[in-house]
Amino acid sequence: MKYPPKHHQETDFNNVVETIKKYPLATLISAKDSKIFTTHIPLMYDASCGEFGALIGHIDKYNPHIELLQDNIPAQAIFHGPDCYISPNLYDKRLLPTWNYVKVHIAATATRIIGNDAIISSIASMTSFLETTDDPYILDEKSPKVQTLADYIVGFKLEITSWEGKFKLSQDKSAKDRNIAKEELIQKSRQDVTTFLNNII
Repeated sequence: MKYPPKHHQETDFNNVVETIKKYPLATLISAKDSKIFTTHIPLMYDASCGEFGALIGHIDKYNPHIELLQDNIPAQAIFHGPDCYISPNLYDKRLLPTWNYVKVHIAATATRIIGNDAIISSIASMTSFLETTDDPYILDEKSPKVQTLADYIVGFKLEITSWEGKFKLSQDKSAKDRNIAKEELIQKSRQDVTTFLNNII
């Protein structure tokens, strides 16, 4: 039996891109000499590069991960959409418990963004994309503080070589049960975030 099941594989790249845009904080993974480097970092999608586009990111120059973000070294980025436990009690008939989720796996090769001006410009583009209020913050690229900040940041581009959408959303159930699971995912995601933050802050 093929794994993962075909009905849990997202085949529409547009849905993959929408997941990246909506949930840009990725788990970035690289490996060297049996050592794994993992960094959690926002990555911005850029459609203008290569067959599948690229991901643009920035990392502290003291992070040892930067050694592997250059020279076309392979990397993987995992984007995490909503997820939750699905109880059998939600349905009229008894099913087994499961976990529904949306994940995107991106394989890519890394190159550096060269020059402070290019790094600052890419930070400004990311900021503009992430600012969604009616009065968005605009990064002043000429600010001395911003210019100084660029000295401590390494910019990089991940050209996407392959992708996989893992959308486990009860696709093997009836339309009624799929809608029940979808509503549970929506409500549980909101509730869990509120409860968690209230407990730790």
